[in-house]
Amino acid sequence: MANSKKDYYELLGISRSAAGKEIKDAYRQLALKYHPDKNPGNKETEEKFKEINEAYEVLSDSQKKQLYDQYGHAGVGAGGPGAGPGFGGYDFSGFGGGAGGSGDLGDIFGDIFEGVFGQRTGRSGKRSSAVRGADLRFDATLDFRDAVFGIELSLSIPRHESCSRCGGSGAKPGANRKTCPTCKGAGKMRLSQGFFSLVQTCPKCQGEGTVIEASCPECRGSGKKANTASIKVKIPAGVDEGSSLRVRGEGEAGEHGGPGGDLYVVIHVKKDPDFEREGNDLIMEKHVSFAQAALGAEITVPVLEGNVTMKVPAGTQGHTVFKLKQKGVPYLSGRGRGDLLVKIVVDVPKNLSEKEKQLLREFELSGRGSAGGTKGFWKF
Repeated sequence: MANSKKDYYELLGISRSAAGKEIKDAYRQLALKYHPDKNPGNKETEEKFKEINEAYEVLSDSQKKQLYDQYGHAGVGAGGPGAGPGFGGYDFSGFGGGAGGSGDLGDIFGDIFEGVFGQRTGRSGKRSSAVRGADLRFDATLDFRDAVFGIELSLSIPRHESCSRCGGSGAKPGANRKTCPTCKGAGKMRLSQGFFSLVQTCPKCQGEGTVIEASCPECRGSGKKANTASIKVKIPAGVDEGSSLRVRGEGEAGEHGGPGGDLYVVIHVKKDPDFEREGNDLIMEKHVSFAQAALGAEITVPVLEGNVTMKVPAGTQGHTVFKLKQKGVPYLSGRGRGDLLVKIVVDVPKNLSEKEKQLLREFELSGRGSAGGTKGFWKF
């Protein structure tokens, strides 16, 4: 009976507002967990597998999902408005998006079969011979100002490149290819596992259907050789610690004509003795004397390009922060810069002479030299 069935959303562990990728990801995770070939002879998990398949078959189809949301199980059951081949009855004819099936079920079950048999099989049962190369990572440490203003780096990257002698084919020049003796040229092999029968890529020829008669002596049939590549990389102004730059195609070489992987340059930045960085702003401390803070002064402040003169107004208190606009780090967009924040540190005088002490006592007694107007702040 329809009312005895479990709620499809509860079966997949998702909310009723879930859609698209969220439904697919939830189903994939559960299908891998409860697949009968991972739980042989377990009737409970087999039944659970049927239930989640049925739930996904409905919720992944926008029309059926709408009917289910409106009418419940009656809307998609036998004879209902959305009736069709039942996934719960293991009608796997819909893998490729046929009647009653979802267009991406083949991809999902490819993931399941990969988990069960250890190798990915495409819908046609043949694997494309072209394989993309692996990505590489290079950690680059920059001086603080190089990260701020940008720099071009010359990198030496150890990697595998296509063999120049065989052009990456792995075959000895002039050697022919012959039919794979394992799969007889089909490029695939049929496997039976439990109640499933499926196609797997031939492990001998990797789905090509042919094998080389003689391997290239230079690369020993791998089609690749180890090398150290010299690559120039432009680091843009404004990069920060942990920034990552992708250089397309400069990773490991692909196989059988496949594209190269990418090179990721991860940035590390050395500390600067003058500045601390906070986003695109710079922060620094500037020490001034008690007299400069009290009387006011013009002081020299270091900036990234050299030095500038900054006015300290009379009566400036310690920890006052002044902002020098557009003296910080350039934005990666190339438009504008952050600011330089100068924090004033007032140095209290030490080793005063008797005359200096007397002058400060008189200033204190005037009532203007103590915090809050309370006498006795300066005691010598």
